[in-house]
Amino acid sequence: MIAAPLATYTAHRFGKHGTMLVGAAVQSAGFISASFALEVWHLYITQGALVGTGIGLVFVPSLPVLSQWFSAKRSVANGISSAGSGAGGVAFSWGTGAMIRNLGLPCALRVTGLVTLVASFVTTLLIRDRRRQVKSNKLVFDVRLLRRHEVRLLLLWAFISMFGYITLIFSLADFSRSIGLSSAQATDVTAVLNLGTAVGRPLIGITSDRFRRIDTAGILTLLCGIICFAMWLPATTFALTLAFAFICGAILGVFWMVRGMNP
Repeated sequence: MIAAPLATYTAHRFGKHGTMLVGAAVQSAGFISASFALEVWHLYITQGALVGTGIGLVFVPSLPVLSQWFSAKRSVANGISSAGSGAGGVAFSWGTGAMIRNLGLPCALRVTGLVTLVASFVTTLLIRDRRRQVKSNKLVFDVRLLRRHEVRLLLLWAFISMFGYITLIFSLADFSRSIGLSSAQATDVTAVLNLGTAVGRPLIGITSDRFRRIDTAGILTLLCGIICFAMWLPATTFALTLAFAFICGAILGVFWMVRGMNP
């Protein structure tokens, strides 16, 4: 997400398509380069910096596009769209695990790089925004908004929410192994987390369109925190970890369904 300001600026300066195509190439290069890594610092540069920057350049410019096409039911549309990350997570979790077992880690990274390159290129070429029709504000960042306390509170919630989201997404597999689960079981836990995301996000979109979005976001953020204390901390078995992964995955990342819209 550190790449977000750069992605926002380049998208406004050079256009979404150019920024996203560059991001797709950088992301793919990161995965493929990581397959040749010999030292840990090689992975920091390739699978860390390059892949992370590429994801930011692809993802951030696409965020406002979908909402431009809807005057109503925007949360439902965003929920269905963001459920794709869950479906993709399921496919990549089990698919990558199978590739590592049968082809080896280097080959799995190269295949992942090629798949993401093709998928990102195709979807980038198909994306169309309506910035001119909706008369979108061309300011990359209006510092005057920071004078409003409600904006500062919203940014604080978004930061804390995303901090917890990233922590859970990228640490659950390591946690699973730390309690004695096998690598295959850790992969299953990650896949079930993404399955919960694919199921839950459209439902959150429906709920937030029916009720106040700010209320939906607040309640689900609180509920996610409670579930972490009630199920994640005492989890020592495969079954409980799977249950936590699915339930928390279903309500995780509510930010993506309610972002950029009025309460």
